[in-house]
Amino acid sequence: MPYYEVNHAIILTASQKAELANAITQLHSTRFSTPRMFVNVRFTDVSGLKDTGDFYIGGRAQTPSHILAHVRTGPSRKTADFNSLCSDVMHAWDEIVKPLPKVKRSSPDEDRSLYSVFVLGDIAAGMEAGFSIPEAGKDGEWLAENMSAFKARAEAGEQEFVELVKEVEERGMLAGQKTEAQKLEEMMGWGDSA
Repeated sequence: MPYYEVNHAIILTASQKAELANAITQLHSTRFSTPRMFVNVRFTDVSGLKDTGDFYIGGRAQTPSHILAHVRTGPSRKTADFNSLCSDVMHAWDEIVKPLPKVKRSSPDEDRSLYSVFVLGDIAAGMEAGFSIPEAGKDGEWLAENMSAFKARAEAGEQEFVELVKEVEERGMLAGQKTEAQKLEEMMGWGDSA
């Protein structure tokens, strides 16, 4: 559901990319109860922009590394939650990329720091893996509504859905959630609710 763009002005190794993607996925999925399968992370090498003058900060050509997070917003997600997420993402970058200390030298060191993390609340709707994405804060209800379809795809051998079903069960993400059919039965006095 969220879409993270990691624009790196330095060369990242495959293992650094994998670690960063895993860290971002873990941070987002646990902070906002989004299943890991639906956290998207894309890496773009922007180091070639250093000599083109295509990126500016404060009116000066610069090429820093930064991360843009496109997310769903809603009343359950506060600015403080997103600021904390930004801080955690920057910390993960520092742990994985290990920026060099700032020391005055005759030749400039490669800037390995993460200059910025921006959270953009610009996802109003979408489809992912064939499912409409839920409103922010309604992931549990959405999971309950779609769990039978997720299980069917898992039973058909789709590995990402096998992992999704396992994660939802292990994290107890359906605890207390009712499907629309269950809500209707309860309202009408049918089924197990009668």
